[in-house]
Amino acid sequence: MRDVLFAASDIWMVAVGFICGVKFIRGHHNYLIGLEWIIMGVSGTNFLIYGVTKAGPHSPMHHIAFFLDAFSRSIGFTLILILGLLAVTHRYKPTARVEVGAFALAAILGVLLSEFAEEIGTPGKVFFLITALAASGFLCYFAWRLWKFGERAHAAWVAGATALNVVVASVYDFWRIPGDDADHTRFYILALFTWGLAMLVIYRAYAAFAAHDERIDAGHVPVAPTTVTGVDIA
Repeated sequence: MRDVLFAASDIWMVAVGFICGVKFIRGHHNYLIGLEWIIMGVSGTNFLIYGVTKAGPHSPMHHIAFFLDAFSRSIGFTLILILGLLAVTHRYKPTARVEVGAFALAAILGVLLSEFAEEIGTPGKVFFLITALAASGFLCYFAWRLWKFGERAHAAWVAGATALNVVVASVYDFWRIPGDDADHTRFYILALFTWGLAMLVIYRAYAAFAAHDERIDAGHVPVAPTTVTGVDIA
């Protein structure tokens, strides 16, 4: 039963990652979040194959899984996500150099934090937790902005998914779920479901925020813009 739930949770995350990732790119031209969502989908696909085939720790899939996990936990699902959300919260449009630089940094940290995880030890685990909490803090702000202009259902979903993500990030390297097996199957069922839920909720909330921005641009929503260092804040 655990294996079935693990596979279902992983497939759920993979489907959300690929579908919403493509929608972010095609519908909103947001390559930062779109590509990160697709990378999460690739990571989930690799992890599913690794789990189903029972590949050993010396298989290429094992190294790929560790790299992609470190990629997203360090910069991908944190800094890259925040930069992408700034497109609707602060009308921020990153240059191609910023986008490429963010993914390059994520790749570098992904290699370092996966290949030298044992040597880095606890500081690396603490770093992952700090980045997760920082991203969660911004998601709380994102939810507050949604609530403020009336998208309360989306705000509640973002807040709920963020709370679950904080639980997963806190448990990940520091605590074992009681009764879990050596492969941490129970934990990964929770984690994969949570990441899939978070990606879906963020996509839907982003679309609602983008629609709000479009209404403001069309003059359908009165607003007094505030300018801070050249950035218009709705």
